Amino acid sequence: MNDENQNWTVFGQRPAYENRWVNVDLVDVRAPNGQRWEYHIVRLSRISIALIVNDDDAALMLWRYRFATDQWGYELLGGMVDDGEEAAETAAREAAEESGWRPVGEPEHLVSFEPLPGQVTASIDVYLWREAKHIGDPTDTEEVGRVEWIPLSRVNELAKRQELLGSGTLVSLLYYLNSRNT
Repeated sequence: MNDENQNWTVFGQRPAYENRWVNVDLVDVRAPNGQRWEYHIVRLSRISIALIVNDDDAALMLWRYRFATDQWGYELLGGMVDDGEEAAETAAREAAEESGWRPVGEPEHLVSFEPLPGQVTASIDVYLWREAKHIGDPTDTEEVGRVEWIPLSRVNELAKRQELLGSGTLVSLLYYLNSRNT
């Protein structure tokens, strides 16, 4: 099969649910096999993540609880990109708000990805800093957790124990570790 035979045709779409954090669209599509139906697409806000790695080869993370999955674990710092805000600005702002550590210097864009492209749009941008300054206590009382510098040597162990929460954390850390070896 060539790529032309695998195209989907979109005839239109309509919103089924809309708010600031999540939108659900019903999309009238025809699949490559010729079948046509209304497909559900969940559209999440763009997310930006800060990966801050210090001289001791440790990453700044939060140990926290996520009620949606009833799970405790480590997460990198980050959040929704506000209208008019650059993704790197979001990552730096969220890191300071959630941890009390402000990234220092210019960020390096590490990677961007879509974690579930079959049914969900959820663009994630990851930025790397190699230095941060402690500026005080976290100010985001919604995103509470225990702030820790986690040695990168523990990433595989934590992943195996399912203690790295979310694709943003897992993909970012594994990508960073893999990119150091190339």
